Amino acid sequence: MTNLALLVNPTAGKGRAANVVADVTARLRESGSNVAILVGKDAADAQALARQAMSDGVDAVVALGGDGMVHLALNVVAGTDTPLGIIPAGTGNDLANTLGLPSKDPVAAAGVLAEKLKTGGRPMDAVKVGDKWFGCVLGAGFDSRVNDRANRMSWPRGRMRYNIAILGELRVFKPLPFVLELDGERWETEAMLVAVGNAKSYGAGMKVTPDAEVDDGLVDVQVLGPVSKPEFLKTFPKVFKGTHVNHPKVTIRRAKVVSLASPGVTAYADGEYLADLPITCVTVPGAVHVLA
Repeated sequence: MTNLALLVNPTAGKGRAANVVADVTARLRESGSNVAILVGKDAADAQALARQAMSDGVDAVVALGGDGMVHLALNVVAGTDTPLGIIPAGTGNDLANTLGLPSKDPVAAAGVLAEKLKTGGRPMDAVKVGDKWFGCVLGAGFDSRVNDRANRMSWPRGRMRYNIAILGELRVFKPLPFVLELDGERWETEAMLVAVGNAKSYGAGMKVTPDAEVDDGLVDVQVLGPVSKPEFLKTFPKVFKGTHVNHPKVTIRRAKVVSLASPGVTAYADGEYLADLPITCVTVPGAVHVLA
């Protein structure tokens, strides 16, 4: 008999997580697990509940929701011996897709989790930034400015707010000066954006670092150099297939430790605000044991 802490974001996927929590819980209990359902009042409360469950000796922390909930849970278990389970029920589910989980069927994902509890999961790298962690991709530059703008907007809701923020930011955006250090090698450049990828995608399937692997001990660093706005709009859709990497202004390098600096620029990771630049990203091999 295993004891699971099921961390639920009931608003994920426009309420999808709330609709499937009973079926997911039933599937896990059928497999012989005790399941404690944890719903925090906010992110900090949810993390506190998960940490208390770990202190009580839970066998795994399971995130039911989207990439935001997975990010929250990863920041609790990273660097510990407690495994992370993922039941995707959000809009993007980028990490779940990277790990090959059935992202459109939460009950099937619960079945995979139940099996991995018996046979073992896999180690996964995570990236540490100060006292925070991320598992997918960190973005700084145009995409973080879009997130900043969207967060200041109260209308509309959902994806449309983000789309309007893209158009608004594109009107005023100019390439930004970046200073990067990749394993100690300094690189000064202007860029539209810089992405640090532990995994292949973020933002609901944008394969910004399509060759990144979650268990190679390295991150892929993608730098998009200055391009005209028409060229940016022409190239942007290619990111969903990962073919943007063939553009002459795209450079991808690999490193274990990456430092980023640019005045007044923020960084978002796994869709969540992470920090203001400057930051240092340190890849920690096998920082998370994931049940996938």
